[in-house]
Amino acid sequence: YVPQSIYLVDDTLRNNIAFGVYESEINEDMLENAIFAAQLSDFIKTLPEGLDTKVGERGVRLSGGQRQRIGIARALYNNPQILIFDEATSALDSGNERAIQTEIRLAARHKTSLVIAHRLSTVVHAHEIVVLDGGRVVERGRHTDLRAAGGTYAKMWALQQEESPSA
Repeated sequence: YVPQSIYLVDDTLRNNIAFGVYESEINEDMLENAIFAAQLSDFIKTLPEGLDTKVGERGVRLSGGQRQRIGIARALYNNPQILIFDEATSALDSGNERAIQTEIRLAARHKTSLVIAHRLSTVVHAHEIVVLDGGRVVERGRHTDLRAAGGTYAKMWALQQEESPSA
């Protein structure tokens, strides 16, 4: 589960990504793959202590986007059969979000994944999109079908495209 606000402990990046795993049992290959998929590699290279950098209490030394990417890396490192992303990329810029979404799609193959998002570009490639309004399902289907239907999803998509033409 990757929520919008990631819980981090006052420890190293390594231990926050491999959360719940004894440090001596951390699989370095899996850790590197998760870091790459979450677009953290370049950021970690800029840190003098790299993966051994302390994040501070609740990750206070990191930006919201960096915390979200650590949460995504944590989920990918643990390789669960069910992935839930609840606004997990909301603090990221569009470029990083697109790159991470590609990696998430690859990691989620042959798994069940649920993505909760207000930014519709996050769910464009979903097998099924469920549109809620007032707690009720008002539409469901694929991106192209929902756009063609001209309903709630199509209106939201058009509005978001006006706000951010690069999405």
